[in-house]
Amino acid sequence: MHEAPPPTPAPVPPSSAVPAEPLSHGLKQRHLTMLGLGGVIGAGLFVGSGAGIAVAGPAIVVSYLIAGALAMLVMRMLGEMSAAMPASGSFSVHAERALGRWAGFSVGWLYWFLLVVVLAVEATAAAQIAHGWVPGVEPWAWVLLFMVVFTAANLTAVKNFGEFEFWFASLKVGAIVVFLVLGLLAVLGWLPDTDPVGMANLTGQGGFLPNGWGGVVSGVLTVVFAFGGLEVVTIAAAETDDPARAVGRAVRSAVVRILFFYVGSMLVIVTVLPWTAQQAGLSPYVKVLDAIGVPSAGQIMNIVVFVALLSALNANLYGSSRMIFSLAERGEAPRGLLKVSGGGSRGTADGDSGETAGGAGGVPRRAVLASVAFGFVSVLLNLLWPDTVFLYMLNSVGAVLLFVWALIAASQLRLRARLEQEAPEALSLRMWWFPYLTWVTLAGLFGVLLLMLTDAAARPQVLWSAGATALVLLVAVGRQWRERRGSSAVTDR
Repeated sequence: MHEAPPPTPAPVPPSSAVPAEPLSHGLKQRHLTMLGLGGVIGAGLFVGSGAGIAVAGPAIVVSYLIAGALAMLVMRMLGEMSAAMPASGSFSVHAERALGRWAGFSVGWLYWFLLVVVLAVEATAAAQIAHGWVPGVEPWAWVLLFMVVFTAANLTAVKNFGEFEFWFASLKVGAIVVFLVLGLLAVLGWLPDTDPVGMANLTGQGGFLPNGWGGVVSGVLTVVFAFGGLEVVTIAAAETDDPARAVGRAVRSAVVRILFFYVGSMLVIVTVLPWTAQQAGLSPYVKVLDAIGVPSAGQIMNIVVFVALLSALNANLYGSSRMIFSLAERGEAPRGLLKVSGGGSRGTADGDSGETAGGAGGVPRRAVLASVAFGFVSVLLNLLWPDTVFLYMLNSVGAVLLFVWALIAASQLRLRARLEQEAPEALSLRMWWFPYLTWVTLAGLFGVLLLMLTDAAARPQVLWSAGATALVLLVAVGRQWRERRGSSAVTDR
């Protein structure tokens, strides 16, 4: 009997040889830039940051610096690979080329599952806000409306998704800029009826580190997941006219500005008010705006959070549809999902060419419907059993983002070395201090996971997410084993 050769990672194609996607190229640079800026500015920042301040005090600024640095390094690695090899599956494609099919299958399905589960949280939270404004309309009706509207937007030309996200992100970025300006004026005492605050709130109530470095670490665990969502930029880059240039510009502009928005916001919050005035579940932004006398601060922030939730819902539906489409392209998901609007599909040439340059063609409608269908199931579970079935689902994706980031780093370690040998001209965007910072990032990610295991509140997320990851890996290895057996049988004949 002849042994089948073990599978090897696919060779790295030069950038000019990367196969063209059958998707539309309707996204512009401004869409991608604002997606990068606004993709991570969500409810986790506007509301969830209160929990981080409650455990870290003023040192939450350091927690955000650490978490933001991790996210920035991961994005730089992802940007390097996406600029060299743009694809709608982004890091799933990179993982397959670097580590093998099992890695591409695993990271792709895990990320898809993460997006469609989180989508339910966003739809339900947005519905609760809308129900508060219009009590006569039940939350489930609002959820249905949101899902229908954004499904319709994602079924039409991709430029509609881009326009939605551009204006959503513009509003969020604008809100933070106004907040930073008002906060700075309040600190300086330049607002009516205010006195200079100075640094008293940074050094009082226990000092800058009221809970020590342990509080900083707890803060990192609380806020690191708020940076999830940046990955969609590299997925969307495949639907621009010049993916390599577009993703490079988006990554360069996004990471520094996002750090500025996050860290700047936290610095204003803990400077204007004592950290003891904040509490988990309440928006620190509302507290600050109330303190400096902005009328109807709560309602204003409700509107901003509402927009942030809808923006995240829209982006997650887009990202999940493109990820499952990419999986289908590589034979890791049902081939029926490859159908794109305009009559074409991957591997065919019937009818896409005339429409994909920005019209209504080139949209993977079946992939969109498959993602939204599971999204509807998740929403239903969230409405019916939020504390049981859906809680288990949510825990099962709680730490998946860290696993995805770790695979991105591992893929970049392999692909960078191969790109330098096989296609150095494709490295238009390079990871800093390679490979040292890549190893530092991997160590940081595993450190966060280990710290989560020691935290009673975070431990279930790690364990459930590890279980979900193990299940997907088992399926991936099983598929690869069957393929090797089939290849061996053919060789024997």
